[in-house]
Amino acid sequence: MSPYPADALAHALPWAAGAVVFVLVVTFAASRIAGKHSVIDTAWGVMFVAIAVAVFATSAGQGDDVRRALLLVLPTVWGLRLAQHIARRTIGKPEDPRYAELLAKAKGRPGWYALRVVYLTQGGLAFVIAAPILVGGFERGPVRVIGAIGVALWVLGVWFEAVGDAQLERFRNDPSRAGNIMNTGLWRYTRHPNYFGDACVWWGIYLIAAERWPGVLTLPAPVLMTLLLTKGSGARILERHMAGRPGWADYVARTSGFVPRPPRRL
Repeated sequence: MSPYPADALAHALPWAAGAVVFVLVVTFAASRIAGKHSVIDTAWGVMFVAIAVAVFATSAGQGDDVRRALLLVLPTVWGLRLAQHIARRTIGKPEDPRYAELLAKAKGRPGWYALRVVYLTQGGLAFVIAAPILVGGFERGPVRVIGAIGVALWVLGVWFEAVGDAQLERFRNDPSRAGNIMNTGLWRYTRHPNYFGDACVWWGIYLIAAERWPGVLTLPAPVLMTLLLTKGSGARILERHMAGRPGWADYVARTSGFVPRPPRRL
């Protein structure tokens, strides 16, 4: 087997970084028009789509074509589904309290403070988390069992995300359930089926890259994504927001915080 084309990867990195910067610039301009910085949440998935497209274009003739196609299609499907879901959920809504609280710390020129603290930070995180796409796109060995397991894990993750989001959206749109805790469907088995699905997606993409060297070295990428979902801006902040609602303590006592399992008997 031919050695890994590190020089081709080095050539591709500026293109992938430029794709992320382009998405961030467009998003920042859109935030000025919309009057809120929460539009970056919609761009989160789009940044990974941009990286996947850049890698696919620059890895032509270098990496295995099946792996290249998987590392284009899987992040693109995931990213576009997430982007349209967040856009539909937030359009017409005011600024997200998370960003309002963060930008309250800015001393003058809050827009530029947001560009540095919110946009560039998320762009950097996306670039690091996309390491399996960047590295895997240039791997020359064929996709076999481990890669197939990665695809299956990705399918499971997208299913958990899409079904969990749809169930929560129906729940929120039902006036009779206002103020109640969502504890049916997938939400009966985990308090965060969408975040669990998100983690599965990125562990699946990692396995596709980790089947060949040096993709195994991109392990920090899915670990970082999982930590963000469980300890960072994902589950932790959401649960802090939900903590005061009636029935929340019982729901927490019964229901897994992340990995799905049957609810406990109290």
